[in-house]
Amino acid sequence: MPELTPRQTVAELDRYIIGQDAAKRAVAVAIRNRWRRQQLPPELRKDVTPKNIIMIGPTGVGKTEIARRLAQLVGAPFLKVEATKYTEVGYHGRDVESMIRDLTEIAVGMIKQEQRKLVESRAKERVTERLLDLLIPNKGHWEAEDSPDAERKQRTREKFRAKLEAGELEDRPVEMSVEQKAVPVQIFSNLGMEQMDVDFQNMFEKLMPRNSQPRSLTVREARRVLLEQEAEALIDRNVVAEKAVELVENQGIIFIDELDKVCGPQSTHGPDVSRQGVQRDLLPVVEGTTVNTRQGPVRSDHILFIAAGAFHVSKPSDLMPELQGRFPIRVELTDLKRDDFLRILTEPKHSLTKQYAELLATEGVTLEFSPDGIEAVADIAFEVNRTMQNIGARRLHTILERVVEEVSYEGPDLPQKRVVIDGTYVRDRIGAILQREDLSKFIL
Repeated sequence: MPELTPRQTVAELDRYIIGQDAAKRAVAVAIRNRWRRQQLPPELRKDVTPKNIIMIGPTGVGKTEIARRLAQLVGAPFLKVEATKYTEVGYHGRDVESMIRDLTEIAVGMIKQEQRKLVESRAKERVTERLLDLLIPNKGHWEAEDSPDAERKQRTREKFRAKLEAGELEDRPVEMSVEQKAVPVQIFSNLGMEQMDVDFQNMFEKLMPRNSQPRSLTVREARRVLLEQEAEALIDRNVVAEKAVELVENQGIIFIDELDKVCGPQSTHGPDVSRQGVQRDLLPVVEGTTVNTRQGPVRSDHILFIAAGAFHVSKPSDLMPELQGRFPIRVELTDLKRDDFLRILTEPKHSLTKQYAELLATEGVTLEFSPDGIEAVADIAFEVNRTMQNIGARRLHTILERVVEEVSYEGPDLPQKRVVIDGTYVRDRIGAILQREDLSKFIL
């Protein structure tokens, strides 16, 4: 994080997301402010809270992608949730505090990956010794260290060690017991009692016997299984829990999508009876509260919350005033224009046209998009979004899939392995659908 200035963060996001400069600038400043906060004296640091962001814009313009790419960029634990899957405590469904627990488990996975790299060399040494034990079984009787049998066994062990290191025994079968992972026990997760779920999970893990069964594996397969076991044994769980909690509290990012679906006029029937309750429950979590997790209590004061919604029917002012105050930064994402579609098809690092070309290259088919072909796709996407439901860049998936459908189907059997998609090709595939309004609504 220290070397990423807001300008550099925006430049990195530009490689994947077209346009939406206001949103990129807002998240870049928010991330930089986190680093700035870490440089402050401890007594001041605890009072500096993150400025949460609301992104307002239609579907398919890049709201989720901005948050996801940002988290990857800074290596922060990131969780995307939909506001609609949470309910007020007491209703059937998940309570909002579970998002903090889920984020903590993501952080645990990230810390474990780091710790594995630190213990990898020691784990490999232990794996080699265990493989030698499997390859040269112990006869079961005690031998003095200076006896001829012990010396002979040591020489044999060294010979096998040299063969192992040279990779000569990779396909040799060995018998070993492999531990079966316990299935997580979820009892109360849908009854608004998720903390009891956490406690029961821990209790069952301690009470249930570890189930292992003998399997015949090659040395190559056994090494992978043993490396996982040894790395897990060498990792200090207390260190993982402490670092995960610290990472979540200082670097965590939660992206709450579909926030507009839990605001608006209160309904008196159906699944929306607890929408106001969800907002009330979100208040303390976003402002800062302590949530009990399997790794210990986690404070949400300095977690960055990025909310998003189309706000077609409702508007941000329909949210509870207290919740509005928790999201001081508001950025509006604009509708995609024809030129935006053109850039989306060509500029991003893994653009859609590159993806289709690489997919078909696996079949030996060379797929080329000519400039006029890309312009035709962009024109059609813009026009369909304008005349029908605006679903943003997702419209490109529908149209491109229709354009390359025949090539994808015939790919393995095509006699001519080079296919050029130009404007005429695109209009031939899409033109008839566009002319029939009822059909275009159904297919495009």
